[in-house]
Amino acid sequence: MTRTPRSIYVAFALMLCAASTRARGADDIARTTVYAIGEGNYHSYRIPAAIVTPAGILLAFCEGRQTPIGPGNDTGAINLIVKCSADNGKTFSDASVVWSDGENTCGNPCPVVDAETKTIFLLMTHNLGPDHERDIVRGTSKGKRTVHITSSTDDGRTWTPPRDITADVAKENWTWYATGPGVGIQLKPGAHKGRLVIPCDHVVLGGGKDAGNSHIIFSDDHGKTWKLGGEPPEPGFNESQVVELSDGRVMLNMRNYTPSRRIGDVATRGIAISDDAGETFKEVHHDRTLVEPVCQASILRVGKQILFSNPADAAKRINMTLRISDDDAQTWSINKTIFPGPSAYSCLVALPDGSVGLLYECGEKKPYERIDFARFRLP
Repeated sequence: MTRTPRSIYVAFALMLCAASTRARGADDIARTTVYAIGEGNYHSYRIPAAIVTPAGILLAFCEGRQTPIGPGNDTGAINLIVKCSADNGKTFSDASVVWSDGENTCGNPCPVVDAETKTIFLLMTHNLGPDHERDIVRGTSKGKRTVHITSSTDDGRTWTPPRDITADVAKENWTWYATGPGVGIQLKPGAHKGRLVIPCDHVVLGGGKDAGNSHIIFSDDHGKTWKLGGEPPEPGFNESQVVELSDGRVMLNMRNYTPSRRIGDVATRGIAISDDAGETFKEVHHDRTLVEPVCQASILRVGKQILFSNPADAAKRINMTLRISDDDAQTWSINKTIFPGPSAYSCLVALPDGSVGLLYECGEKKPYERIDFARFRLP
């Protein structure tokens, strides 16, 4: 079992290791820098994911990268790391390593909490460090992209050894594979009560990225076994997030990767709905309000509202924006800028004190200079 440094135990009790915190602004958004380029044991930090444990501890996952920021640097020596907060994201502990494998890539965090067993599951992917994404997509890489799972029953203090579940959740002709990034969900009371659902994406061998698509995987036995679920009937999407609607249907909200799927010159989020808890999905439509520069996004149900975050710009990764829907994501009544500058990946999380948090990539010149955590109240 992977053990975390003693500092994280101290952090849970006393939170002595505080991150730098910006003052609360006039817009009533409190901000904390959780990870910053060049700090700690890594060159850079990317791919945030956040979730709250059964005991109310906020876990902020990301990839700790030894490679400089730039095109094609999503591989190499990358560790999956986490920081914890016992005060709703005001301060965070030192970073702890969840998974490392030498020069290889351990990443794409996608956690989910099983409310019945109080277990935190973390879905992840792995590939050889020298293998670049383009080679994995083409099927010419030395190794394969694999899917793994680890779990914790002590609020993230310790994690089980990663278990390879690729054979159960991937097809033979798939090359690239990504879990999330972001979070999974557990379905509420209904025919599939307790089902754990993880959003993913893949690329089919020989088709290039245009032949890729989003899909989900699920577990009906509290994480013991995992099965491959459905995918939208139209390809051309990849990184995705999932949310349960008020009537029990499952909505997949997807990054629109293929130019032919755009509305004019603007990319908008792809939407697919499942009536059978993610086992199949119906035809795709686009949410014209959710404009994107082709980027990951986050979606989350908080009570009767659905929240959505992304860099809301048609061309650039800027303007990290929160949107709120009161009608199951059919319309978006509130549009609030969280950070106007360069920004990219994000993850929404409901906090124990009733507020909402957003863990997101941002910077002054580039969107990958740091990962900040914003805390705010819903209207």
